[in-house]
Amino acid sequence: MTDIDDLLRRVFTKASASEERLPPAATEEEVARAENILGFGLPPLFARLYREVADGGFGPEYQLFPLLGEGRTAVSVYHEERAASGPGEKAYWPAEVLPILDWGCGMYAAMDCRTPAGTILLFEPNGIEDDWHDAWYVDSESLPDWLETWVSGTGWYEEDSEEEGGMRRWEAARRRLAEKS
Repeated sequence: MTDIDDLLRRVFTKASASEERLPPAATEEEVARAENILGFGLPPLFARLYREVADGGFGPEYQLFPLLGEGRTAVSVYHEERAASGPGEKAYWPAEVLPILDWGCGMYAAMDCRTPAGTILLFEPNGIEDDWHDAWYVDSESLPDWLETWVSGTGWYEEDSEEEGGMRRWEAARRRLAEKS
């Protein structure tokens, strides 16, 4: 198990070295407001990450979304994706799965906020026409593990990644997408 305080220090160090200027950290009030707008709580480490490192603007490839504010934010993208399925259409974005990073081409890194460890999921909709549960994969069992792969430069998205095999499908996707919200 990774020491969380040490992990946050290493994330801050890498984020500071990777970015010319990090956004300010989110305040307790901003995190509480985001949770209120979302209608669910954020995993504790995720809230700490935003309060102690920065309000997005760092991380793998295209960087984490800010929680709130102008433009695309974790909160606004969550509501957009949840509302995108019209009446009578199959839902493709489950409740309490927060988009945290846009990989491009319709793909997102998202966090299952129902899990205390913050399971990180990959939404990869390309080629999916109807069975949306097939678009969901487990990127990492926990936010600490996902952050560790970024800090160590070993994520699947790294150009010289040696990670072999594909991600496993998110087994809960079908059930979570069928839930009434």
